[in-house]
Amino acid sequence: MSQKTYTYYPGCSLQHGNHAYEVSNRAVAKALGFELAEIDDWNCCGATEYFSLNRLPAYALVARNLARAADGGATEVVAPCSACFLNLYKTDKHMKLYPKLNDQVNEALGAGNLSYKPGTLKVRHLLEMIITDVGFDMLKDRTRRPLYGLNFAPYYGCLIARPDNVLDSTEQPTLMDQMIEVLGAKATDFHLKTFCCGGHMTQISEETAYGMIHRIIKNAVDSGADAIVTICPMCQMNLDVYQGYANDMFGTKYEIPVMFFTQVIGLALGLSPRELGFGQEFVNMSGLIDKIQSSPPPKAKAARRPKEALPMPVMPE
Repeated sequence: MSQKTYTYYPGCSLQHGNHAYEVSNRAVAKALGFELAEIDDWNCCGATEYFSLNRLPAYALVARNLARAADGGATEVVAPCSACFLNLYKTDKHMKLYPKLNDQVNEALGAGNLSYKPGTLKVRHLLEMIITDVGFDMLKDRTRRPLYGLNFAPYYGCLIARPDNVLDSTEQPTLMDQMIEVLGAKATDFHLKTFCCGGHMTQISEETAYGMIHRIIKNAVDSGADAIVTICPMCQMNLDVYQGYANDMFGTKYEIPVMFFTQVIGLALGLSPRELGFGQEFVNMSGLIDKIQSSPPPKAKAARRPKEALPMPVMPE
């Protein structure tokens, strides 16, 4: 794959609580030979709540990012956060489907001397971009430390899987499963891969939230996973930060690490834990990291000596 620059919308969470995701995204991009160029002067996408509070300002807030990207000459925009991806994707789609909404949003954008023509940009999730553009063959070729003997539960969450089959299935996507297998590990038979983590339910009803989190973690552990691999910062935070609270509520002692998919790729590429942002998580990941780093790298095939070759004679001094 030739060097390519992608217009990149990181989203708010990657700048703060989920900074490890941003660190690993940048490290993997460098290792795989592409560049992530942030949209100039981007703003928050409003997450999921704003659309239920005030629809027009919510669409306008998201559309401003699309307009900024398009003004910069982009034809596509890549988002690593599932909520950000969904908001960018549906705003572009709904502005195209509903002319009245399009007019209202562009009227709002006009206050900032901006406008956006729906369909100008292709909105992509970082996972889909890496799998499609980089490809499994390159991932396998660049792998320096295959993740042999490890089992990962691929957790997509509910947001990325739902809009228009942007992956490959709304209920049982397999892109990340295939990625895990290509890197040498095993994707477990994880039935709740698109089950909701509860989102911000932890701030509304702890009992409901911890129940949802506990169910996902239990299913991952029961599937034999060494870790959960996710593509969404909200999912990672809920399953990692609130895992202990869910244990307290249900009397369990689960301690399963929750990793970002780019961290998994980075480890297989031979990058160090520090380069991938490890150390910021709540559930201790040192045991898993040690297991990965202690596994021997693949042995290079020894060159076969031609049959006719004979030992070199020892020349007299």
